[in-house]
Amino acid sequence: MAMALLFVVVSFLFAAAAATSPQTEGLLRNGNFEMAPKPTQLNKTVILGSRALPGWTIRGLVEYVSGGPQPGGMYFAVAHGVHAARLGNEASISQTIAVKPGALYSLTFSASRTCAQDEVLRVSVAAHSGDLPLQTLYSSDGGDTYAWAFSSAAPSAVVTFHNPGVQEDPACGPLLDAIAIKELFPPPLLPGNLVKNGGFEEGPLVFKNGSHGVLLPPKQLDAASPLPGWIIESLKAVRYVDAAHFLVPAGQAAVELVAGRESAVAQVVRSVPGKTYKLEFLVGDAQNDCHGSMAVVAFAGKSTLTVPFVSAGLGRSKPAALAFKADGDRTRITFYSSFYHTKASDPGTLCGPIIDEVRVYPFSH
Repeated sequence: MAMALLFVVVSFLFAAAAATSPQTEGLLRNGNFEMAPKPTQLNKTVILGSRALPGWTIRGLVEYVSGGPQPGGMYFAVAHGVHAARLGNEASISQTIAVKPGALYSLTFSASRTCAQDEVLRVSVAAHSGDLPLQTLYSSDGGDTYAWAFSSAAPSAVVTFHNPGVQEDPACGPLLDAIAIKELFPPPLLPGNLVKNGGFEEGPLVFKNGSHGVLLPPKQLDAASPLPGWIIESLKAVRYVDAAHFLVPAGQAAVELVAGRESAVAQVVRSVPGKTYKLEFLVGDAQNDCHGSMAVVAFAGKSTLTVPFVSAGLGRSKPAALAFKADGDRTRITFYSSFYHTKASDPGTLCGPIIDEVRVYPFSH
């Protein structure tokens, strides 16, 4: 009897410790929404009760929906499982997670609009908050997956997804069908390269069945970016692509510039005024059915280079280089695509050239 009691106590302590241990990578509790509310806690698709959705606290009109055709002729694309949560007017879902104080994390989540063109998804964790505009559909089948970074000064943080909008139809609103987390680490400066994370190896979690890559939202600063070391300074997202689902020039990841001049990444590197440096990088395609005449524009301080690339969708790449003279002790390097592109077999899915293996180093003629 005593041994049985001891076993129960130890099991409870282990379970409690697991519940409060910081999660480093993987889905949040019921992050794919496959654990359903009880039948008595559903009115058709509307969830009844703030704690009815396992793992989550809800506020306002939140629906528990299944992917596929819907009443009224709509279709919900649920790319990561069967079920999803839809946030109605001013509704939200939240979950408290354990984190390491001061550590950087990235949330990866699948999100799409369902009715209105101007739907917005607000993400809040600790002191960080940002609005993701969902007007642009980067994938025609609703498989858009985003990443968003945060850090917390406390050992726990509340993750909240909120629909701040009000539509005529209160059931309209963003659709969420998978939410995961990954701890990110500050990329070190490697010998011979002033660029941090120049190969884009440190980045957000990519779902194993995530064949669309991960969108990095606009206006993300390097202090809290899902792509450590880099700034997403454009009006629209760039796409993080991995070697498991795409053909990348080197290593395990690259960045795809999917929205022309509105899709840009940048980094500020240390430099010595008056000194000459060389910027080197690779330009190519990810073997994802993106064809045509492409061009990547690179800036280094006041110097500019346009790199043309004709893609046949075969996953090829080529090197490019730009010599520049630094004007100050900091130099901004920026990349964007000159043109918009869509997949040859799917005009509704945006794509573009990829960049990889970015390097800046002192250069003498």
